[in-house]
Amino acid sequence: MIAQNVFTLLNSQNGNLAFKVLHFEDNSHFDHLQRLNYYSIILITEGEGRLNIDYSEYDIKTDDVLFFYPYQPFMVSTSKPIKGILINFHSDFYCIHNHQKEVACNGVLFNNIYDVPMLSLDAKNLESLHSYINLMKEEMQVIELAQSELLISYLKIILINLTRVKVNQASELIVNYSNEREPFILQNLKDAIEEHYRSKHSASDYADLLNITPNSLAKITKTYLNKTLTHLISERIIIEAKRELYLTSKSVKEIAYELGFNDEYYFSRFFKTNAEVSPQLFRETVGFAKAEA
Repeated sequence: MIAQNVFTLLNSQNGNLAFKVLHFEDNSHFDHLQRLNYYSIILITEGEGRLNIDYSEYDIKTDDVLFFYPYQPFMVSTSKPIKGILINFHSDFYCIHNHQKEVACNGVLFNNIYDVPMLSLDAKNLESLHSYINLMKEEMQVIELAQSELLISYLKIILINLTRVKVNQASELIVNYSNEREPFILQNLKDAIEEHYRSKHSASDYADLLNITPNSLAKITKTYLNKTLTHLISERIIIEAKRELYLTSKSVKEIAYELGFNDEYYFSRFFKTNAEVSPQLFRETVGFAKAEA
């Protein structure tokens, strides 16, 4: 039996965190605002609480799994004592963007502005998750040949399995749904944002596109997505900006221009307001292409 509570792997080149598995016994890790420069997966093994993330709130309970991308601000408050397991991994250790075809979790578990960043596990999937976490912990007890490669393999299996669960549960996990079917105009809005987020940045732009009043469209997004329309648009722009900072060596000015910002400094302020970190610091601490920048 493994009694240790924390298992950490450091980046041999810079000494920063590459991968970690942590067993937590209370909420002290998450009772204040978190802005981590790596991906996080949290399994709640005991307790209940409230997740605050991206200006929205969600109830969480035992056997829920939560997902957070780098610098995504979140905080957890509890109504019953909480315990669980935390997995952190840096993009230098495993880049979900570069391996999207293998794992397909980007846009499902992470970076999905239209869905709740969590899922609930049944007994079978819960047992599977625990088994791979235990394999990770066993592997991290000693340094062996190709240790990182084996840990990445376990991580990939976890991400694939959780992505499958998330896809299957997608229709059941949207917060604040009534018994009515999702309005057709909401899908039109999602399509419009995906097509025009580089050039249209205001709520009124999308109301005009969909031939609906801004107030009516705002009410729909708040009811069905638990977000304001303005925040939804900003999130989509920031996700693309992060991807460019993450994967390319384009200048901040180039990225700003491609996303419809004529003023690099206005874009930088917009990014920092929404991501809680400057574009340059994001690239330095998270970006896969930071060595080329």
